[in-house]
Amino acid sequence: MELLHSKILGEGKPLIILHGFLGMSDNWKTLGNQYAQHGYQVHLVDQRNHGKSFHSDDFDYEFLSADLLHYMDHHQIDRSSLIGHSMGGKTAMQLAVTEPERVNKLLVADISPKYYPPHHQPIVDALGKLDFDTINSRKEADEMLARYLPEFGIRQFLLKNLYWVEPGKLGFRFNYDVLKDKMDEIGENINSNAKFEGPTLFLRGDRSEYILPNDYPEIKKHFPNAEIDTISNAGHWLHAENPKRFFEKSLHFLNS
Repeated sequence: MELLHSKILGEGKPLIILHGFLGMSDNWKTLGNQYAQHGYQVHLVDQRNHGKSFHSDDFDYEFLSADLLHYMDHHQIDRSSLIGHSMGGKTAMQLAVTEPERVNKLLVADISPKYYPPHHQPIVDALGKLDFDTINSRKEADEMLARYLPEFGIRQFLLKNLYWVEPGKLGFRFNYDVLKDKMDEIGENINSNAKFEGPTLFLRGDRSEYILPNDYPEIKKHFPNAEIDTISNAGHWLHAENPKRFFEKSLHFLNS
């Protein structure tokens, strides 16, 4: 079984952080360094088909959760706290309900355990329009994406995935073809009726609709000890949009 790529920061209690769909571990570098300064050994992990981790045709939350378990075994981590954003939150939930003894505290950022209909199609379609035979710079890639995605912040997030495959030729770090084909898997509910009884915090953005009040019963079914809290002035990318508040609330939870 292949091992996930990661960046490990600091020393202390293990804390594994999982990025969302089309993200990578680098998205969490600034916050990761902050947790490391507060007594945590932070593992910024690239999930399969993302960042510098391996590419595979197999892609669902059971595979993503198994990857994480294998990673913990390899690094001899008996128990870890987990922070997962969006898709990463689903991976973290899946591990917590299937291997509860391996999870110390669970923090889920702006996603609930429920099923979400596919909604990333415009982004995936826009990425498919990038022709790396003609694009010679990040600036050109951004200009082409801007025709389809006007939001500057979303484009910057996506363009972090560009790298020089060879001199003069850009490409994606993520496995575009598989992620495009398996997009339905991203919205799947966690595949278990099991519970995680440990300390759990769901953080939602006040401008996001990913966690709604009518999702609370489903959250409590799987995570009976869950608290649900809101980050102000933040949408779905709450850790990037209001990092100061996200860090304060998450550190308080991890330390409590």
